[in-house]
Amino acid sequence: MTAPTNPELIARWRDAPAPLLALLHAFHDRDGFISEASLRDIAVGLRIPLAELFGTLTFYHHFSRETPGQNAPRVCTGPVCRLQGGLEILAALKSEGATPMPCAGRCDDCVPVLKGHQVFTGKEANGLSVQPSPLPPPNPGNCEECIFAEIREPGRNTLAGYRHTGGYEALTRAVTTLTPEEVIATLKESQLAGRGGAGFPTGTKWEAVLNAPGEPKAVVCNADEGEPGCFKDRVILDYAPHAVIEGMTLAAYATGATRGFIYLRYEYPETLKTLERALAEAEENGLIGDAILGEQFNFHIHLRRGAGAYVCGEEGSLLNSLEGKHPFPRNRPPYPVTHGFENLPTAVNNVETLAAAVQILRHGAAWYKSLSYDENLAGTKIISLSGDIQSPGNYEVPFGMPLKTLLYEWAGGPPEGRTIQAITTAGLSGGFIAGNELDITIDEPSFQKVGAMLGAAGIMVFDSTRDMLDVARNAMEFFAEESCGKCFPCRIGTHRLTELLSAPLHPTSEALISEIGAVMKATSACGLGTAAPNITDSLMRLKA
Repeated sequence: MTAPTNPELIARWRDAPAPLLALLHAFHDRDGFISEASLRDIAVGLRIPLAELFGTLTFYHHFSRETPGQNAPRVCTGPVCRLQGGLEILAALKSEGATPMPCAGRCDDCVPVLKGHQVFTGKEANGLSVQPSPLPPPNPGNCEECIFAEIREPGRNTLAGYRHTGGYEALTRAVTTLTPEEVIATLKESQLAGRGGAGFPTGTKWEAVLNAPGEPKAVVCNADEGEPGCFKDRVILDYAPHAVIEGMTLAAYATGATRGFIYLRYEYPETLKTLERALAEAEENGLIGDAILGEQFNFHIHLRRGAGAYVCGEEGSLLNSLEGKHPFPRNRPPYPVTHGFENLPTAVNNVETLAAAVQILRHGAAWYKSLSYDENLAGTKIISLSGDIQSPGNYEVPFGMPLKTLLYEWAGGPPEGRTIQAITTAGLSGGFIAGNELDITIDEPSFQKVGAMLGAAGIMVFDSTRDMLDVARNAMEFFAEESCGKCFPCRIGTHRLTELLSAPLHPTSEALISEIGAVMKATSACGLGTAAPNITDSLMRLKA
């Protein structure tokens, strides 16, 4: 089959919703890179100034502009993989044009190497192979789960398998027997809050979109899981994609939205295929599209793939990226619930949040609240656990469970003969905790009491053999690389902190580190700049 020409590709995507990312990927997939001539044609076709388009294209890590381009190996050198063989694999594959990439979301199956549209994993360059995404291990505490309850059932990533375990029961009940207000009331009663890190009440968000003026409204699934050490969304999308589709459609019914977008991170190419298949199944069976379940309810979902930019996990940056703009964070207010995609009301929700909403509508708010250890907390949280731990993986834990129960009883503790020196929380964004600070429960208030945050709940373990100054420097180097550059406190501060962490610490440098961090927290434009100093602040506590 003859490859489509530039004009044919542009004509195919020009009038689609959120066309730029889709079009860039179409060129990138066809040629393996995006040439200057192609970029000029895209600029003309979408009426984007060439300089602006070039700036947007080069912001993303994974869009290549020359050969070998997409086919060159990209090796994960994230905080876990660099200590598990990533640096050695990178060196071994240099002759093939290998380049490093930030955490690729396979911390439970190190080391991922991305080649074209496949992810290879292994601890040595000559031992790489394509393996399925690891399933969550069986729940070691025999706790009742919410999202993972049926995820280990064979075939659950197909429509037939999902329906066999109660899939689409919640949507059917909502659309045929409940009003949007009643759906929202159930979520508010359940106390479900955003599981992507911000923790905003989900029912309140959906209510704000429902009541906001302006059409068409949108639901956006934030699947750009870029926080190092986080890989929970990957397993949900790989093994329960219909749960996310059902959750988005529930959100659309509750908010009055007619269009939806899944923004999927680049490093999950196999997940992309799974989602494409699931979306086709759902549409063929009247579960998305026009006249859903025979009712006067229309909702279309569009799948858009990111291209490697950590800041696009922030909702304003994500929305700008979808719109084809440079993915800078947006100033707030206004918020997406009133001024989101194309400046219209938009509900932006995380993968885990949407999957939990389905189970809440299926089983009830009281059931969900009963899953936690503490009556003052509601529900469960999926923890991505990796690093120097005997059983890494995704664990769905009840809120209020002791952290050490997860680390030592469920996951087996550190490797034989070693001790846990420190862990990071919220991926990297929560900083380090160690020693007596580990005597906390798994919930946001407890983590905040020790100067950390639970956030998206990626926990990386570093044992007694690790150099924590080196770990901190590598973390700050990541933040410096991923800073969008919009605000100077973050743009300059992350680089300056990296420099200071590259030499032995002394009282003068420690004072300067503290001062820079305070300025960044007070004046940065988004969460990257305000969270990065958690690394240095917590390092100072460790050193003390």
